[in-house]
Amino acid sequence: MEIILTLAVFIALLYILYYMQSKYFKYSQRVFVGLGLGIVFGALIQLLFSADSSTTSQIIDWVNIVGAGYVRFLQMLVMPLIFVSLVRAFTEMEGESNIGKIGFNVLAVLVITVMIASALGIATVLLFNLDGAEFTRGAAENAQILALQETQAQVTGMTIPQQIVDFIPSNIFNDLAGSRGNSTIAVVIFSAMVGIAYLGVARKQPKHADVFRSLIDSLHAIVMRLVTLVLRMAPYGILALMTKMVASSSIAALANMGTFLVASYFAIIVMFMIHAAILLIYRVSPIQYFKKAWNVLSFAFTSRSSAGALPLNISTQKEAMGVDRTTSNLAATFGLSIGQNGCAGIYPSMLVAIIAPAVGMDLSDPLVWGTIIVTVAISSFGVAGVGGGATFASLIVFGALDLPIEIIGLMVSIEPIIDMARTALNVNDSMLAGVVTSKRLGTFDEEIMNDDNKIVSPEMEVN
Repeated sequence: MEIILTLAVFIALLYILYYMQSKYFKYSQRVFVGLGLGIVFGALIQLLFSADSSTTSQIIDWVNIVGAGYVRFLQMLVMPLIFVSLVRAFTEMEGESNIGKIGFNVLAVLVITVMIASALGIATVLLFNLDGAEFTRGAAENAQILALQETQAQVTGMTIPQQIVDFIPSNIFNDLAGSRGNSTIAVVIFSAMVGIAYLGVARKQPKHADVFRSLIDSLHAIVMRLVTLVLRMAPYGILALMTKMVASSSIAALANMGTFLVASYFAIIVMFMIHAAILLIYRVSPIQYFKKAWNVLSFAFTSRSSAGALPLNISTQKEAMGVDRTTSNLAATFGLSIGQNGCAGIYPSMLVAIIAPAVGMDLSDPLVWGTIIVTVAISSFGVAGVGGGATFASLIVFGALDLPIEIIGLMVSIEPIIDMARTALNVNDSMLAGVVTSKRLGTFDEEIMNDDNKIVSPEMEVN
């Protein structure tokens, strides 16, 4: 009876969100209401039944139909989004003279900032004096470690050169199905090659190129409509995900990991400040930039999905920030799988630095820092833009450095909380890459960036 009554309350909360939608409340308002209701409802479940009770477990199983279903729909969109967005960036070009410069500059910003993020992660561990021996294990952590040991088999024993070779797709249909850990970067590579091939055909056989461009435009319209349908589920999915996170989180575990949680948010905030400093270098007002970026970042924070934020990311760069079409598409799409500052930069570097003393790595040695930073930068290629990417990125780094993975499993209790801020940082890095590249190549429209009326809201993407 307790389970039935609790689920009835959950259904009532879902109805509240549906009622808000029917009364045309703003999308962002519905998302944050879902976030707040999930936190409160999850806390009540834990207060009434405790985090590790069978009653809570059964309730969460049912609630998770909505939460896990939403996440799976987002995962379903990753590969189609990458393919159509990246290929369309090529089909929208007037010519091919700048594609190399655009791609190089975008990748340079993503890789350089992820290296800075890696160094910041190491420095944060030293600043907060974090020690892995202070973290204790519970049943959830032990289960996570066992699961990670199975996943680690995909990357065990791979050297950095072997990792680089593994980025190249041997069977694109397998990678479109997401069958490998590096499937995301493989699809990026394939999509870029299709785009380059299109430019060659457009030059020599324009009629065939026109047919292909029309096909890509149609696919893009269909995929964007699919994105719209999934984004409409976000308030409900976020309600369920937050309920699960709060209801099943051990207060003791959170207290145990509290210092790491604070340190992680400290590093992420500092990295946002570094992004702002880079904007100043290129004479872009950070205040104006973050005004324009707020809607994208808040959506990324609540949804924990870079892929889900992709359409809003591209639209914001083009329509609110003054980034040209090709650059905005390339920066946003590359940023889904390359150089994510939060998931692939700060997080794995902090975990490596925490266990470094126990495995004989001397963090006072600049060569050790260099090894970690280069490994993290290379391993940052191919991180998927949906929840879980940080864990896989950490596994790749730990495999390349031949480190024990137990510390990754110990983070299970606070992973979702950290992931919210990490995702916002990842999305911001891709937008930063677009703005900096557009500025460097002289295609940046200052008037659009400085126009306060040019704001892209989530409502424009889900209507």
